[in-house]
Amino acid sequence: MTDINTMISIRNIKKSYGDYTVIKNLSIDIRKGEIIGLLGPNGAGKTTLISILSTLTLPDEGYGTVCNYDLYTERNKIKKNVSVVPQDLALYPTLTAYDNLSFYADLYGLKGNRKKSRIKEALQFAQLEDWAHKRIDTFSGGMKRRINLVIGLLNKPKVIFLDEPTVGIDPQSRNHIFNCIRHLVEELGITVIYTTHHMEEAEMLCHRVAIYDKGEILDIDTPKNLITKYGENYLEIAISNIPEEFIHKTKMIADVKSCTLVDKKVIIQCVDSFNVTREVQKYNLKIELFNVKNSNLENVFLHLTGKNLRS
Repeated sequence: MTDINTMISIRNIKKSYGDYTVIKNLSIDIRKGEIIGLLGPNGAGKTTLISILSTLTLPDEGYGTVCNYDLYTERNKIKKNVSVVPQDLALYPTLTAYDNLSFYADLYGLKGNRKKSRIKEALQFAQLEDWAHKRIDTFSGGMKRRINLVIGLLNKPKVIFLDEPTVGIDPQSRNHIFNCIRHLVEELGITVIYTTHHMEEAEMLCHRVAIYDKGEILDIDTPKNLITKYGENYLEIAISNIPEEFIHKTKMIADVKSCTLVDKKVIIQCVDSFNVTREVQKYNLKIELFNVKNSNLENVFLHLTGKNLRS
């Protein structure tokens, strides 16, 4: 029996389409009231994993539970306890916000006063009560995102999958959505699986982050621990009037990550400045810029998944 505080527990999950393996022997545990960032390049297999966890598709191998219900034999019970908020807006633009919510409430089987109460709560949560009877095609991008989010809350899920919920919106709407997510977790104990290509969002919002690529979790930990483990702070030094010999010798220093000529200045990225400054003193050069650059989650992501473009 899975621990009651574990909302998702899967072991050795595999999924293939023909000869192409999308998910390879995947195992993970996600706790109640946890925000997990699922970060991966395009084509990494994130959508397939979410489809399995939300019962839209079955794995080929492995076993697991969602909300303590079996992935194979209790799929209908899982469906009642999870919600997926897609990146693409699932809204009917010519209908009002209220009518959109009413339509999805019907799909969830909500009726009568219960239905009205849930719709009212959703509009309040989105802070769009005054826009309830206005058509969606009159809404801003941020307002549409907020309605898109609260549709996923109508069934009061225990687990919610948010697929890039802040795409194309202004900072105010993004901040509102972040506050909504924190409320869901801290006040209601909902578990959130959050996918995004904005690493700073995951770094700020998520309790843990799973770096995911080619159907595998490459590592999973708190953002801080991942940055400590893989990140590298470095110094950025700019010097003008550089002799060619200095550039050549600087590139040979072990601590130097790069040495680039930009607008008649050399930008040196190095982990430790001691050997570089010693070289500068040899040539009696003047340092014009000296910055400490802190590593971040994006550096970790590129370190683990590579820098090559994905199709």
